[in-house]
Amino acid sequence: MAKAQLSYACQSCGSSYRKWSGRCDACGEWNSIAEERTALSSVPKGLGHKRGNVIELVTLKSEARDVPRFASGIQEFDRVSGGGLVPGSAVLIGGDPGIGKSTLLLQVLGGLATQSGGCLYISGEEAADQVRMRARRLGYADADMHLATATNVRNILTTLDAGPPPRVVVIDSIQTLYVDSLDSAPGTVAQVRTSAHELVSYAKRKGVAMLIVGHVTKDGQIAGPRVLEHMVDTVLYFEGDRGHQFRILRAVKNRYGGVDEIGVFEMTGKGLMEVSNPSSLFLTDRQTPVAGSAVFAGLEGSRPVLVEIQALVAPTPAANPRRAVVGWDSGRLAMVLAVLDARCGLGLSGADVYLNVAGGLRIGDPAADLAAAAALVSSHLDRPLPEGTVLFGEISLAGEVRPVAQADARLKEAAKLGFTRALIPAGSKNIDSPMEIATFEKLQDLVDLLSGR
Repeated sequence: MAKAQLSYACQSCGSSYRKWSGRCDACGEWNSIAEERTALSSVPKGLGHKRGNVIELVTLKSEARDVPRFASGIQEFDRVSGGGLVPGSAVLIGGDPGIGKSTLLLQVLGGLATQSGGCLYISGEEAADQVRMRARRLGYADADMHLATATNVRNILTTLDAGPPPRVVVIDSIQTLYVDSLDSAPGTVAQVRTSAHELVSYAKRKGVAMLIVGHVTKDGQIAGPRVLEHMVDTVLYFEGDRGHQFRILRAVKNRYGGVDEIGVFEMTGKGLMEVSNPSSLFLTDRQTPVAGSAVFAGLEGSRPVLVEIQALVAPTPAANPRRAVVGWDSGRLAMVLAVLDARCGLGLSGADVYLNVAGGLRIGDPAADLAAAAALVSSHLDRPLPEGTVLFGEISLAGEVRPVAQADARLKEAAKLGFTRALIPAGSKNIDSPMEIATFEKLQDLVDLLSGR
């Protein structure tokens, strides 16, 4: 008879403790440690003297099978996933509540089911009638797709083993599932880890593409143990601001494709629509040049994207000036401000600084340093940048402007959208563009240009 062992585990990072405490020492979260009961077998630990089975060994010269991918027909999703879903792969998709995760997966599953069928949607949060109503609204009423509402992992796997394995299975969501052999509530670390392990094992064994929805914490990370992201093959984040109509699907891990790829969708009354030219969304309608605005030629994965960076520098009598950043790293802004003060003598330390990436996009490309600095200098001097200008470049602590990768691709995207001038670092390679190119070695050169010296 197995005995029950009492333990405590952090619901944010999965760290286990012998007794309860108010704060997790591993991740620093407060009130995240909960009680869990695990079955402790009376069988001694270890493998013992029983021999296992001999595994098959192969060499690198062995013939590898070329497994075809399942293309959904939604080009933005297929781009992020690396060209389509791979049979036997597990994909984890996280996002804020109400951002459109279920809608996106239902459209992907509907596109796959329309082509050849063999798709199953299992929901632990909605009834089958609710999923059916959404499918009709999205235009997939006649798709060859099966629906189910279940939360017991044992029942789900028994149902899947009862017939021929489907091609693609959607689990919405992993936090609602539970394994009846564990004495803990759904959503706890043990339940999420065990449920994901059983589903991923089935996907690998049967060659089924498994799409798993995961909830996120207040910090934007997928809830549950961190090992959940290690167990799956691909991790996608569905991002967006509810105040904007478009959503961004971003790959942060992909064993079958590139990471940092993005797919852009627009939320409409008929579901998520693909955006083939996202640069046109992230640029505002620029009738006349405005001080404090700069266009950055960025790179998201393999896709060049143009976004507008807006800055406002305002004097303040307060002793502690305010720094507000939306869509960019606040530490990066502090570094750029320090370089502008120390190397260029602008004296921005006593002013309120506001920086915003238009359109709700969050960028992490270091090449945005030069565009952010140009927007700050433009606002401080109240002088707009020349019309039709794009910028990119990384700024060092010495005030130098360093070259960045794929400068030619960035310039081609800017030229396609009608920009005529580019301010880029000196030393950029493979430049072949009809645009007027101005290069800089130091940030002081950009300040001199904007100040009219």
